[in-house]
Amino acid sequence: MKKNIAIIMGGYSSEVEISLQSGNVVYQNLDKAKYEAYPIHILKNKWVYVDENQTEHPINVGDFTTTVNGYKIKFDCVFNAIHGHPGEDGIFLAYLELLGLKHTSAPFYQMAVTFNKRDTLSFLKPYGIHVANSHYMNKGDKINKESILKKIGLPCFVKPNKGGSSFGVSKVKHKDDLNQAIENAFKEDHEILIEEFLDGIEISVGVIQFNGKIKVLPITEIVSENEFFDYEAKYLGQSQEITPARITEIQEKNVIKTSENIYKHLNLSGLSRVDFIIVGDTPYFIEMNMVPGITTESILPKQAKAAGISLKELFGNAIEMAISN
Repeated sequence: MKKNIAIIMGGYSSEVEISLQSGNVVYQNLDKAKYEAYPIHILKNKWVYVDENQTEHPINVGDFTTTVNGYKIKFDCVFNAIHGHPGEDGIFLAYLELLGLKHTSAPFYQMAVTFNKRDTLSFLKPYGIHVANSHYMNKGDKINKESILKKIGLPCFVKPNKGGSSFGVSKVKHKDDLNQAIENAFKEDHEILIEEFLDGIEISVGVIQFNGKIKVLPITEIVSENEFFDYEAKYLGQSQEITPARITEIQEKNVIKTSENIYKHLNLSGLSRVDFIIVGDTPYFIEMNMVPGITTESILPKQAKAAGISLKELFGNAIEMAISN
């Protein structure tokens, strides 16, 4: 008997359109012989199941079901394809867990921690994970440029504490540009991070739970045509994403070990992608993506392909791991 799978997509953040693309990729690649897939749009103004005729069927928020032609549809598992709030920050997952519904992401607490860049950095430092120097600010804090730049230096990055797809991120080269970068980041979040620039090799690596074990996928080297791996570089082709990465054997070994340790220390499950800058032979953790992009242009699907894992296998495994956990 087929399992009913709700694929949640959309969300309430700037990443809504990217999430809809990711969710549709999941819908198109699920094994139709094993799963009955239902695209569910979670938007600020409505929660609806959108059928093949683009007809919308409201979701009952009391039990997360929908009714089609008088028949009530219950779901066996929820595939989380919401980037940003409320899917990647754990809020929607807490709701699902209250209802007793299985989902493909890590538990809501782990999702909340990893979505908060400052909290993730604080959590990992005691485990010996190397990170960049950073300065944390809340909206309304006085901006002391001299103090910030004495600690962080130039160039530096200013980014929302909670967010993705590089929305609100700026690379600051000159002191006079810092205030504008801070203002841009605060448009995305009321908390921001200012991080030192690390001069090294930028990489990204998928870490997943595959057949019950932690699996590190082939590493991707990122060479952006822009100042950094921004939105245009990620989604509009303005970068080279080289898999496998052009790194040494010792660098690769260190990245794999560090990636596995991060996944274990944070007690994660499901799909994830970790970003690093390699300085010398040492990987410096930048951030964790717990609902990584799975559009046709995204890194994780390309890494899975390089590992010999099809999208059908990748998504089906995520569902089976969720159901069995």
